[in-house]
Amino acid sequence: MKEFELKYGCNPNQKPAKIFMHDGSELPIEILCGRPGYINFLDAFNSWQLVKELKEILGMPAVTSFKHVSPTSAAVGIPLSDALKKACFVDDIEGLDESPLACAYARARGTDRMCSFGDWVALSDVCDVTTAKMLAREVSDGIIAPGYEPEALEILKTKRKGAYNIIKIDPDFVPDPIEHKQVYGITFEQGRNNFRIDRELLSNIVTENKDLPESAVRDLIIALITLKYTQSNSVCYAVDGQAIGVGAGQQSRIHCTRLAGDKANTWFLRQHEKVLNLPFKSDIRRPDRDNVIDGYINQNEEDVCADGNWQKYFTEQPAPFTREEQRAYLDTIDGVSIGSDAFFPFSDNIERAKRSGVKYVAEPGGSIRDDAVIDCCNKYGMTMAFTGMRLFHH
Repeated sequence: MKEFELKYGCNPNQKPAKIFMHDGSELPIEILCGRPGYINFLDAFNSWQLVKELKEILGMPAVTSFKHVSPTSAAVGIPLSDALKKACFVDDIEGLDESPLACAYARARGTDRMCSFGDWVALSDVCDVTTAKMLAREVSDGIIAPGYEPEALEILKTKRKGAYNIIKIDPDFVPDPIEHKQVYGITFEQGRNNFRIDRELLSNIVTENKDLPESAVRDLIIALITLKYTQSNSVCYAVDGQAIGVGAGQQSRIHCTRLAGDKANTWFLRQHEKVLNLPFKSDIRRPDRDNVIDGYINQNEEDVCADGNWQKYFTEQPAPFTREEQRAYLDTIDGVSIGSDAFFPFSDNIERAKRSGVKYVAEPGGSIRDDAVIDCCNKYGMTMAFTGMRLFHH
């Protein structure tokens, strides 16, 4: 297949639309089901690069959930604790522990369930049956992977009445080192961002605390590779082998840090016993349950515990999750990593990161206020590495 005609571009009025190889060669993909659109393909090709790099660097199966050309999360295949399975709503999945790929999917899809609603999924490895079974019950637009087990493919083909978008990509495809895009009829050309993000990038530790355990190295690499494919400005929190808060596309870096930190806090609070034990009605739909949990934690839109509201969701009225209870719980969190796609210009970013349990920091450095940022890290005993590498993505 040398080209694929699209229904339309980013919006229905943008026609004609298609994808093709600039040199006239075959596309490195097979469309096994559905008819992906313009934004679907943007998500597919960006998300594939992310999981491919995570697998190459960390040597573990990787999965990401994408939405509007930015990841909601990314994760590698580390087994989940019983509490984490419950928080990700995969405690009923048989064989989960035997599939590292399924564990990575459970983490990536379970991190930010609000933002992952209607997502695009990328898998670094051949999709197995366990992963397909979990994906089949989630609201999702499509998937890209290097292959699919026959039974897994049949399971996925049942989604959306047989119209689910399923793409197989050639894992050996190597793109041209020079890339082009057009804006307002003007062609831009640049070299692809082939910079390798690995352990060596974290060797310039600038804080008094030089301790950087391998678990933090892994999490910082996950954060930085996630940022490489996130719309800038962007900041990413990571822990336990997964990105837990992504702040994308903000003009101010502190707003990125706050946005990502608020998502990370929600992720941690979802694992609190008050949330894990919410008495949901048996017939509540998964997306509705996710919205209610977000409302219960963040106390937005409606008070889900109020009379007249709780009856719609719960079998009995739950006690509110107070701000004081939440803060006390979050103050017990430690060992979180944070990455930034450009330098932190002010120490307020570190102050905010501390409120989400951050212990390890990776950022390019190069600000005229680097000393203030380093001093703030030293105040909290954090370890910070200057990578010297900006990771803007637009």
